[in-house]
Amino acid sequence: MYLAAAEQRLDLLDKEEIDRAPCHSRWENFPFSVLSHHGEACCDIAREWLRSMDFAQLNGGDLLSGPRWIRQKYEWGPSAWPLHWCEAVGRKVIDCGAHAALAHEAFEARGVTSFRAQFVQSYSTDAVGQWRTRWAEEDVPDHWLDEDFIYHEGNALLVDEDEVKLWDGSAGCWVNPRQAGGYGSLMAVRIFAEGQWGGGDGFRWGLHRIKPNHWHQIA
Repeated sequence: MYLAAAEQRLDLLDKEEIDRAPCHSRWENFPFSVLSHHGEACCDIAREWLRSMDFAQLNGGDLLSGPRWIRQKYEWGPSAWPLHWCEAVGRKVIDCGAHAALAHEAFEARGVTSFRAQFVQSYSTDAVGQWRTRWAEEDVPDHWLDEDFIYHEGNALLVDEDEVKLWDGSAGCWVNPRQAGGYGSLMAVRIFAEGQWGGGDGFRWGLHRIKPNHWHQIA
């Protein structure tokens, strides 16, 4: 996750204020993760490799299918940011921000409309503690973790005039719009969209109507 830009903002928040606020308040001003480019051939080659690999893996299949091969190739885990294109494709482990960035590039190469998305999910304090330990061992910031909520990144894929599906690249699956709560459930989502997609009534996701560029509470 590209969290360095938001670290100082978190430090300014009062803990009691956070406890009273919606689950997404901790990440209200977080930007989505963006892979950096060295401005040299190394990153151009890496980006073209990603596009070519997705084309080969798709093998004439449905353009709106999820790029599961990315999750199969790259395990989910800590990533230090900034992260460049040539570094990301050469690693064995990348975090959700990198997974989402690669998936977005694959969708765009297919010619379908994709948007970056941010999620807040509910997990147990034990799970959060284990992740916090793992990230500390890698000396990577853990600002994506709260006590029992986590910040996560994914993609929103336009599948109809105003309907989207939400892709979780780190899990390699589509997010079910019928959320029943519990471990791993989606609590809030924000979809980043500009231009013709940035206004109107928003996107349809199941029974939800999500206004672009604003957090939408699910539960």
